[in-house]
Amino acid sequence: MPFLSSHLGECYALLTALFWTVTALAFETASFKIGSLAVNIIRLVMALLMFSLYGWLVRGLPLPTDASAQNWFWLTLSGLVGFVFGDLFLFRSYTIIGSRFAMLVMALVPPMAAFFGWWWLNESMSLSAYLGMAVTLIGIAIAIISKPDDKKGLTIKLSPKGLLFAFGGALGQAIGLILGKKGAGTYDAFAATQIRIVAGTAGFAVLISAMKRWQSIREGIVHRQAMQNIALGSFFGPFLGVAFSLLAILHTETGIASTIMAIIPVLIIPPAILFYKHKVSLSEVIGAIISVGGVALFFIF
Repeated sequence: MPFLSSHLGECYALLTALFWTVTALAFETASFKIGSLAVNIIRLVMALLMFSLYGWLVRGLPLPTDASAQNWFWLTLSGLVGFVFGDLFLFRSYTIIGSRFAMLVMALVPPMAAFFGWWWLNESMSLSAYLGMAVTLIGIAIAIISKPDDKKGLTIKLSPKGLLFAFGGALGQAIGLILGKKGAGTYDAFAATQIRIVAGTAGFAVLISAMKRWQSIREGIVHRQAMQNIALGSFFGPFLGVAFSLLAILHTETGIASTIMAIIPVLIIPPAILFYKHKVSLSEVIGAIISVGGVALFFIF
């Protein structure tokens, strides 16, 4: 179809957002049970096994041994910066300012990615793309910072340390996207993602060893319900989600792709109502509508 072929990157980005919505819900449940650090490395190990099986069945290579030295260099940096640095700072900010405000700061990823894409990869975006980005980010902000009791208004008192950690998480993800795009080039997207997963797993292994936290990882592995949630999240996140995010940035500008992928907090609203019985305020609904309108701007023009 002409429409799909001309907006292939945007379609990949939208699918990525849907995949990561499932992942966020699954990992949130697992993190409450065994802790975020355990979830981080277990999900990466599971994803690595999935990528190895996929590579063996589809490419005849369980490991990306056909990647060039340049692929390995840039994708390893991407994995370390995105998975380890970015996620480490992001999860730390959750414990200080909460996930809602942390995700609000993470909305800075698209403009950051757009800036680095322009500065480093000579990417450009049309006026409608910038407009779509602005509208989407405004909608996400409205949805995330809304409060159940609107009569009291918004009183934001955030820790500078928490904001700094959240900003570090956003910076790590934005730079990780750019490094991934530079490292992948024309190489297979799934194999490229596998390299990023290998780097992320190794990085977290070093971190956990330094923190002497392997006992908590062992305790997490024997938690059946948590492992089921991690398996679900690993399939839709580090496996399908990350691979499709790389496909997205390979078929469109990084800023556009990352903006569409940033609507995850809005996409979480319907399943939160259906499965978690969360109450959603009017401002969250308005934010969702605005965000969807912003995403539509990328497809219409």
